[in-house]
Amino acid sequence: MKKVILSVAIIVAMGVISCKNETKKVEDTTTTEVSNEIAMTDLSFGVRGNCGMCKETIEEAVNSVDGVSAANWDKDKKKIDVSFDSSKTNEMAIHNAIAASGYDTEKVAGNEEAYNNLPGCCQYDHEMMMNQSGEMKSEDHSNHNH
Repeated sequence: MKKVILSVAIIVAMGVISCKNETKKVEDTTTTEVSNEIAMTDLSFGVRGNCGMCKETIEEAVNSVDGVSAANWDKDKKKIDVSFDSSKTNEMAIHNAIAASGYDTEKVAGNEEAYNNLPGCCQYDHEMMMNQSGEMKSEDHSNHNH
């Protein structure tokens, strides 16, 4: 990726020598595209939950954070994938938003009052494994807890 950016910068710089007005517009556009690309961050981490209603609440909490462009919680793996603009927010703001809605993340415990207000089907086991890669791993981990 860096080689491509450097190549574009060299071409733009060479263009400045021959024709200032046209290349200035190209240079501005290139700068904007590069900064947007660098700012986007993809993140995955564990979040406890049980059902489709949990999925809605967790994703709604994440999407309420300014700068988040996408959120997808996997109820089987107890994991969320988030894309966000790192110039507008950060990982801990996302963890805190989920915790405020009542759900435990890998880094922040869920708000107890919010958890108590969740529907019965959403009140998860606080010991459940998060960020599971598959059934084999979850079985291995459950043996360690006993």
